[in-house]
Amino acid sequence: MEAVPANLTWSGDTSRTDYPRGAELAKPGGTTAIPVSALARFGGDPARWNPEDLLAGTLAHCHMLTFLALAAKARLQVLGYQDQAEATLVTEDRISRVGEILLQPTITVAPGTDTAIVAELFQKAHKYCTIGNSLTARVAMRPRVVAG
Repeated sequence: MEAVPANLTWSGDTSRTDYPRGAELAKPGGTTAIPVSALARFGGDPARWNPEDLLAGTLAHCHMLTFLALAAKARLQVLGYQDQAEATLVTEDRISRVGEILLQPTITVAPGTDTAIVAELFQKAHKYCTIGNSLTARVAMRPRVVAG
């Protein structure tokens, strides 16, 4: 088993109703910290990453890396990949959770590439994506394949 460290640092005063929701998320070893906060509706800073954004982005990133690995193995020439991932919150019995994450990438491939193979590899990537396998939220996928 491999542990993946993340350091989160916050300071403030929760006795104030407007306590700060901002924090810094960093990986040990000198990488640049990511400014994080809560969703704006929970008093957070909309200019900072929130947990829901990070979850959707993390899934999109993992899915892309898995797809690219499968494409390389199949000798499929992918020239570009741009995703717009969205997390949707649902509330049931006053408990909120991410109910769905939508992945909607535009995948640019070499002219003449069989788009059915691209779609098959994209779906297969979900099966092998570590983050996707760790979620209980529904993952919706709407890839768009274009020739480059």
